[in-house]
Amino acid sequence: MTQEDRIFQQINRVEDFTFDERVATVFDNMVSRSVPFYSEIQRLQSDLIVEFLSTQDDGVVCDLGCSTGTTIEHIINHPKCPKTARFVGFDNSEPMLDKARAKLSTAVAEQSVSLQAADLSDLPALPACDVVILNWTLQFVRPIGREHLLKNIYTALKPGGVLFLSEKILSGDAALNRLYIDHYLEFKKSQSGYTNEENQRKREALENVLIPYRLEENYLLLERAGFKRIDTYFRWLNFACLIAIK
Repeated sequence: MTQEDRIFQQINRVEDFTFDERVATVFDNMVSRSVPFYSEIQRLQSDLIVEFLSTQDDGVVCDLGCSTGTTIEHIINHPKCPKTARFVGFDNSEPMLDKARAKLSTAVAEQSVSLQAADLSDLPALPACDVVILNWTLQFVRPIGREHLLKNIYTALKPGGVLFLSEKILSGDAALNRLYIDHYLEFKKSQSGYTNEENQRKREALENVLIPYRLEENYLLLERAGFKRIDTYFRWLNFACLIAIK
């Protein structure tokens, strides 16, 4: 049973956000309440991903920043997911990986899922793969390391392989950016039940950790990594989901 996220209601002193045991315990609840249309994005993304997995070959999916394994679980449970598909999840948080191992225990036992501890700033060589997923993860990588990571992903992808990138973004228009943030905070308060105090504390905790880019900056990063076919398949104010094909 997923616990309700009340971390920022209970703390007395705001520190930089980390994916520790406390966060891992409530993460599924936290992310579903913090990312607008989270469940719909997971469903839509899974629908698209299975289109890139052949039923003839052993397709490989790498989830970078796999957290508690929710995305991998969605894809495995998709009715069109080939039984031969293999998944590799990477995360730098052992508490999150522990949750993923429990959630995906059957697939791990069957060796269709492998979960590895790794920092995306120092990622081991990826296997040749058909799909790479970066869901709200690149924004936590130091800006100086983002292009290098995307180039490594491009190299690992097979011809025709695809990257799915979901990010919190900034608007190039300062007034619109402020408007979007205000409405996002209102969403978190009215739709997700977070208080103003919780929202403010979390913003302070993420301030030096989560560094969003403008949408066009993410496009430029992908282009410099080698991708030529790039599109935005979902957007809600300051949240965007991109697809890039090798």
